[in-house]
Amino acid sequence: MSSTFAETKPAIAGVKDADMVLEDISVVIPVFHAEQSLAELCRQLVPTMQTLARDFEIVLVNDGSSDDSWKIIQSLASADERVRGINLSRNFGQHNALLCGIRAARYGVIITIDDDLQHPVSEIQVLLDKLSEGFDVVYGPPIQEQHGFGRDLASKLTKMALKSAMGVDVARNVCAFRAFRTHVREAFADYRSPFVSVDVLLTWGTTKFATAPVRHEPRRLGASNYTVRKLITHAFNMMTGFSAMPLQLASFTGFVFTAFGMVVLIYVIGRYLIEGSVVPGFVFLASIIAVFSGAQLFALGILGEYLARMHFRTMDRPLYIVRETAGSGKKS
Repeated sequence: MSSTFAETKPAIAGVKDADMVLEDISVVIPVFHAEQSLAELCRQLVPTMQTLARDFEIVLVNDGSSDDSWKIIQSLASADERVRGINLSRNFGQHNALLCGIRAARYGVIITIDDDLQHPVSEIQVLLDKLSEGFDVVYGPPIQEQHGFGRDLASKLTKMALKSAMGVDVARNVCAFRAFRTHVREAFADYRSPFVSVDVLLTWGTTKFATAPVRHEPRRLGASNYTVRKLITHAFNMMTGFSAMPLQLASFTGFVFTAFGMVVLIYVIGRYLIEGSVVPGFVFLASIIAVFSGAQLFALGILGEYLARMHFRTMDRPLYIVRETAGSGKKS
């Protein structure tokens, strides 16, 4: 089938000459309410990948969009056999959709990129250059963030949570623009928990991480689907789903308040022995009870979060369900 996209191989700034080693590449893109940007994204991707890859595919995973994103994906897949579409039965979340696309990828290197055109496709070369130095995973953090203050703050909190869950220093530079060797996914081939963090799962397969800062364009089409609340929720899910840090925090809180209680007890006994009087006042007693009750409820809440995740895991709830696919993924 002939492609409607440009078949020429244009010269791209920063791209090496013809003697460079080309690899087979799968570009995985989770899609959610992206009807305005999808066609333009593929229009940019195809000629770029013709220059950067020996062979390639573009895997578009529609994560339950309620707009015309799936219709556009079907159209793009019909126009070019290197474009494949996967339509999920409902919205499962960005990382679940991303995991679906990663498992469907056919080539030796996987590039993940957002659907909002904020990651210039020409910067893929930067990731591939760093990957060729012997790393298994390369992140492309923006040289300068293009989000608002609230979104940037929430992103920093998420990365702090990632550092706890991942246990690697590169977590502070984690972003949706990644390149990694496909063999790394074998480490989480049997992963079935409904709570997914692709970045944490990648640490199960390798320790060879690197970063390569890239340009980050301001968003021109549509609005971000990641709100501050969603980012904070994602960070909390990562901490309770992939790290024991909250449990350690609960233990530390219990230790601190136990020590505080001992200090108060020593103060009360000491005042009785020295002055012959007890500490007066209902307010003092009520405040002490409130403090300790709050600490206990805090610890119980964290334990409850872990129990809830164990409960959901035993339910065997699917990570995602594929409703239909589009395109064969064959080379044109």
